[in-house]
Parts: sequence; C-alpha cells; structure tokens
Amino acid sequence: MRVRSPGFSSRTSPSAHALVGRKDLPVPAWLFAWGASLVLIISFALLSVAWTTARLQKEDWRPTPRWFSRVVLNPLTQVICGLVGVFLLFLVLYAGFRGIEDPTHNFSIIFVFYTFWLGMVVLSVLLGDVFRAFNPWRAIGRVVSGGFRLVAGQSAPTPFRYPEWLGRWPAVLGVLLFIWLELIAGGGIAPTPHKVAVATVIYTTITFVCMALFGVEEWIGRGEAFNAYFGMFSQLGPLERRDDRVGLRKFLTGAPQWALVPGAAALVLTSIAVTSFDGAQEGVLSGAITWTFDRCSDAGLSLPNSFRVANTIWMLITLAAVSGLYWLGVAGMHTVRGSPAVKQLGRSFAHSLIPIALAYLVAHYFSAFLYQEQAQFTYILSDPLGHGSDLFGTAGGGINYGIVSSNTVWYVQVGALVVGHVVALTLAHDRALAVYDNVRHASRSQYFMLAVMVGFTCFGLFLLSQANA
Repeated sequence: MRVRSPGFSSRTSPSAHALVGRKDLPVPAWLFAWGASLVLIISFALLSVAWTTARLQKEDWRPTPRWFSRVVLNPLTQVICGLVGVFLLFLVLYAGFRGIEDPTHNFSIIFVFYTFWLGMVVLSVLLGDVFRAFNPWRAIGRVVSGGFRLVAGQSAPTPFRYPEWLGRWPAVLGVLLFIWLELIAGGGIAPTPHKVAVATVIYTTITFVCMALFGVEEWIGRGEAFNAYFGMFSQLGPLERRDDRVGLRKFLTGAPQWALVPGAAALVLTSIAVTSFDGAQEGVLSGAITWTFDRCSDAGLSLPNSFRVANTIWMLITLAAVSGLYWLGVAGMHTVRGSPAVKQLGRSFAHSLIPIALAYLVAHYFSAFLYQEQAQFTYILSDPLGHGSDLFGTAGGGINYGIVSSNTVWYVQVGALVVGHVVALTLAHDRALAVYDNVRHASRSQYFMLAVMVGFTCFGLFLLSQANA
C-alpha cells in the first residue's frame, strides 16, 4: 500500500495504494508454483488414503473452568471492552476531522486500515470472536436499548424481522465498500483522514438505523459488516463463547456450520477477491486498468473519476473471476454421483476457503502490517492528530524497515499460501466425507476442489511475484 502524488498525468492510471512500505524480494513464481502444487497433490493423496472418516464436522465444544468465564464475561469486563471500542471510534472521528490530512501521520488512517482491519483478523483467529465485545456500534446500541427498557419498562420494539434470505449479504456489500474506500475512492491518492471520518459517520448512521429496524443483536450478528468479517476468521480458532461460558473446540470445527448461512460463500470469496485486487493493481492488472482509465478519460471523465471507474470495473471483474473459479469447481463436484444441488454444494464447501482468505491476507500484508504497527505504537500513539504533540514520549520513533529481512518476508508469504491451501484442502476433504455416501465418491469430488486450490495457490504466488517485481 503506497502513497501516490495527486499530480498524475492524463495518460497514466495512478496507484490507489494507501501507505508507503518497503518492497520485498520477488518470489520466483514458476518454481514455487510447481512446488506448492506438488505439496497440494501429495496432501490430497495422503488425505484420500489416511483420512477416511469426517473428523471436523462436530465441534466437541467443552467449557473452560467457570472462574475463567466469570473473569472474561462478567459485566464489568463487557463494559470496559465496550468503552474501549467507543473511545476508539470517537478517536477515529476526532483525528479524521481535526487532525492533519497527511495519511502517514494521522491516527485514523493507520488505525482503520492496519491495526483494525488486519490486526483484528489475527486476534479473531487466536482468541475467537473478540470484536463482538469491542464493537462500538453494538455497545452504543445496547446502552440505548437498556435506557429504553429502563424508561418504558419493556424492550424496544423492532419493526421488522430480519429476512433469512438476506443472511450475510449486507456484510458482503459493506466489505466491498470498505475496500473501495481504501483503494479507489481517493481517485488515485490515499484516502484522506477527513474522508475516512465522513465514511465512518455514514456507516455509523446506517448501522444505527438497521439496529433500530431489526434489533441490536440481530443486526450485529448477521448484517454488520465488520462483525461478520472478523467472525468468519474466528471460526478457525479453538475459542468460542456460548451463552455465559467460554469453551474450547477442535481447531477448524467452527467453520462448517458458519458457511451454511446465505451470503457466507460470497463473503469469503469477496475477502479473497479484494486482497487479490489490491495485489494486482500495480502488477498483472496495471495494463488493463491503465487502458480502461484512458478510455474513461477520452470519454470526458475527470482524471479522479476515470481512476474510480476503471478500478471499480476491474475490482468487480476480479471478484467475478475468483467466484467463477470456485463455482466451476463446485459444478465439477456436482457431476459426482450422489451430489446435492449445486447451490447447496457451494454453501457446504464455502468454509474451506476461509484459510485461503487468511493466507492471502498474510501473504500480501505481512510486511506492511509490521511496518505500520511500528508507526501506530510510536509517533502516531503520541501524536494522533499530527499536530506535534508527544503524549507518551514516543513521537520521535519511526519505522525500522530492517525489523525483518526480505528473505524472511519472502518465506512467510510463500509459507502462508502453501499452509493455507493445505488446510483448505483438508477442510474440503473432510466435508466431502460428510456429504457423500462413501469414501470413493468423496475422493472423486475432491479432484475438482484440488484443481481450485492449485489455481488459487498459483494465482497468489503470481500476484506476489508481479507486485514485488
């Protein structure tokens, strides 16, 4: 994610990347594509022989000691977490409206696009659905609902029941718009803190309206974009809350049931697609985006609007391509005897893509996250508005680009892609054993998912090699 000057030429499509970071060594795509594909094929063969019964369809949830749940889930802890979330929300707004416009020195930009968007994914995998506790919109909604109950003596009425068919589709739209804000809305330059603050106000207003229409917990649990997005990744981890208890489950076992809700497949495919698009903007898609940019400019659009239209078109094309690859694999599985309907089959295996979405995030943002978090907890921490303050004595700090070597970044990127796809293949194989009536049919169905996994692996490595070249 890199800053670009607003002064771009009329014949050159500018970059939308938000913040500056050091380039990593290029990945030799042909070598690692072959190696990664071989790992997947060997893994597939081993799974077919050694993994003959479904093991990841039941969570086997076990509660932790009651004292632990009391410490984590007591009312005081919930109030503190809610207050922290609300404080950070208002700090984003305050920094956006009152801070300097330089995106590299304003709290709102670094926090929203790095600490929040990427850091919360890590916490969700490790600790479960933690964002729900810190969700500022949920915290405010609960306070308002509680106040209404106290005054009126009854719960606030909800005019509408949340439609089952709507599922997680609002979250899909929310994630797309968030990435559009980050990569495209600036018209060729990084989004300004003021625009981020305005977008936050708009999103907050929409969220409050939807909570009023459908209920706080109902909207937060289904339609709220960030809760759904981070909750998706939390399904990979072992920690889960049920009622007033925290419990442990086997790794990966939360994912199968999560994906059965309408829109769940679209959400995980969107996550993969937008990360792919971010990596392809200055690589494999740069020529196509520039060509489209020029056509829009020739048609009379301003340069920023030409950028927005061109990049929006290619982001949607990327989403269509990623979704098409998955649904092509599903259509192939459908040819195996005993397969359910294509739509049901697609939902049944969508959870296997969550590790791929995580792998893409790690591969594309690992180094940027390490660099920008140094900024977050040094000079941004002490000077969140960029006005020259030094609240905690860390304003003189900076980004140490030598914190990890280029070779380390390189191996982390490739390792994330390979491990993520092997885990995805394991989830798909396990699901096939539950869907089909015998091991032979289950293994045959996974020929097609193996092709999908190999395709995603090679695509991810190719994006890395092009983006870092």
